This record gives sequence, C-alpha cells and structure tokens, in this order.
Amino acid sequence: MTRYDIKIGMAALAIVVILGLVIGYVVGSLNAPRSQILSGEPRTPPVFDGTAAEGGGGPTVEGIPGWRDLYVNDYGDLLSDAAEARIRTQLEELYDRTGVEMTVLTIPEMITYGWSGDIEGFATTLFNAWGIGDAGRNDGVLVLVSRYNRQMRIELGAGYDASRDADMQRVIDDDFLPAFREDAYERGIERGVEATIFEIAGVYPGGWNKSATARGWDIIGRWALDRIGLLIAPVLAGLGGLFLAIRRYLRRRPRRCPDCGTMMLLAGETADDEHLDGGQRLEEYLGSVDYDVWYCPDCAHNDIHGYKAWFGSHAVCPDCGYRTLETRSEVVEAPTKKRAGSKQLDYNCEHCGYHDSEMRTIPALSESSSSGGGGGSSRSSFGGGRSSGGGASGRW
Repeated sequence: MTRYDIKIGMAALAIVVILGLVIGYVVGSLNAPRSQILSGEPRTPPVFDGTAAEGGGGPTVEGIPGWRDLYVNDYGDLLSDAAEARIRTQLEELYDRTGVEMTVLTIPEMITYGWSGDIEGFATTLFNAWGIGDAGRNDGVLVLVSRYNRQMRIELGAGYDASRDADMQRVIDDDFLPAFREDAYERGIERGVEATIFEIAGVYPGGWNKSATARGWDIIGRWALDRIGLLIAPVLAGLGGLFLAIRRYLRRRPRRCPDCGTMMLLAGETADDEHLDGGQRLEEYLGSVDYDVWYCPDCAHNDIHGYKAWFGSHAVCPDCGYRTLETRSEVVEAPTKKRAGSKQLDYNCEHCGYHDSEMRTIPALSESSSSGGGGGSSRSSFGGGRSSGGGASGRW
C-alpha cells in the first residue's frame, strides 16, 4: 500500500465521519425534545361526577380499579420488579422534563372489575376517575393492557389534537402488539412505553441531555434495527455456523509429527483413554473437558489437546489442577426486606477429594415496586386531567 493509497483512505474516512455527524445532527435537530406537546384545537373534556370509593389507593368508581402508584400499576402481573423500576424511572423523567403525567396499568381482564363494556369506555372512565394529567392542559397519557381480553389502549388527555390518535395507533401496531402476540408482555410494554414517550416528547428515555447528533443516531439506530431485525437472526446463525466450522477444522486439521514429520493420526474416543491419566479421563466422564489424542504411527510420539466445555458446571481444583471441582450452594438464612441473608458454598473435588466451604451474604430484598407513591417524585396524586376518548386501541 502506497502513501497515496493511505491518503485516499484517510480522506474517504473523514468524509464518512463528517457525513455521519451531519446526518445525526439533522435528524436530532428535527426531533428535539418538546416542552410544549399540545397542538391544534384541544377536545372538550367531559364532566365527570364519579365519587371516590372508601379505602382505595386512589379515586375509583364502580367497575374501575384504584391506583397504588402514579406511574406503574401491574395488576395483571406482566412485569418483573426490575422492569417496573425501569419504566417508573422513564415516566418520572418524562414528568420532570415536560410535566406530562403518563401512567401504565395492566389488569387481568375488565370483567375482574365488573366492567362489561368495551376497552375504550373502560379506559376513558378510568382516566377521568384517576384524573391523569394537568387539569389545565389535560395532557395525561394512560397505557392500559388487559391481559386475558387480549386488548390494550393508549388513552390521551383532552388537550391533545385528534391527529395524535394516529401516532398512538402506530405505536400500538409497531411496538406493543408484535411482542404481545408472542406473549412477551414485558418486552412489549417496555418497548411500547419508550416509543410512546418519543411520540409525546420527541426524545427517547435517557436522551434528554444528549447532543443533537447523539439523539439523531439514537433514532437512526432504532429505526434501522426495527427494519433489519428479521435479518439479524439468520446472519448471527450463519456467523455462528461459520465459527463452529472453523473451530472444527482447526481442531481436526491434518498435522505432522514434530519429531519425524510423518502425518499423525487421531485416536478414537476409546483408544485415546490409553494416553490419558486418571484426572483427564474423569474430566471427559464429567463432560468438563474433551480430549483429542494425536499419535505418530512411525515414532510413537503423541500430542494431547484438551478442549474445555463451554457450559460445563465444574471448575478447576486448586489442589490437583483438574476441572473436577463441584460447587454446591445451600441457603442458611433467607433474606427479607429488612435484613440480608446468607448461604453456604461447598467445594468438592471429585478427583483428589479437596474440600472447602465459605459463607456468602445474600442482599436484602428490595422494597416492592408496587408500593411506591410516585417513586422519586414528590407528587402524591394525579393532577386532575380529563380525557374525551382520544387515543388508540389494539387487539392481539
């Protein structure tokens, strides 16, 4: 390669980098975070005269559940604690940045609460019973998933223009429903919430402080992944198959004897035991290491090559050095929300008899995420917003 070739390559690389920065900046600028999300003529919110039910976590009417948390109420048991925490953080961030109250509710099915109507009426009544969104702007957002009805709805406050219904329908069709059809509810809800936040605020969670270029490439990357997702699996499978084929070739490739130069032979699984010691034979029996024995038919030289199992459960013994150490764990004291627990680990080598034990601490359980009252926010209730039935629905 000449100096001229290097200069041409560097110039091409610089052009690609500059174009990338420009494209990212343009896309990011066109999708800047929005502090004012309402447009057009707002819909007139209905008057709601429901009364609060006694003892509820929030205002309710007959046939409508009360809320326990301002951001996530997983009554349908579709989310893990970790997923609830991630979603709650995103919705708190949305509220802190824009003042928009968005909440997620999952339920087993509407009949659980005595509701026999459609999900649109259920969502609107619930939205108004809770008072989601600012009372002046009516900018609240409700994501409702009814598990066994196999229906969902994004209900919008009356302050949103009717054109936003189509945006919400696109989010439901592209982000929520594909995962729901695979019963991957947690993945669908997390993905759908992120997409809903983007439609409402113009930025994905975590992107508020990013530069325009970084935001732009975040959007481009998500767009590209959405469209090449079907290609990723076969490409990865092909690469994995290629890797295994190369690995097999390198393992079984012909080789010459380093002593006399004669082509060596690979011993069979039974014959190679003659060349292995007791620890190596035990490793093969346990499946922790697989050995190949190559031998020279002329000078009797042999080479032994060990290949560690990718998913073996045995570790290397600190005494004998063979991969024959078994680890067993037993909980001594279970953790609670108020104190940590402990467990005992026992190490036993099946080759040399080595034994050791140690105690480890199990962290205390985190507080249930359903008991929050708005996470890190100081809010203790919704803002009194209303909906006039705007939004979109989906079935799977």
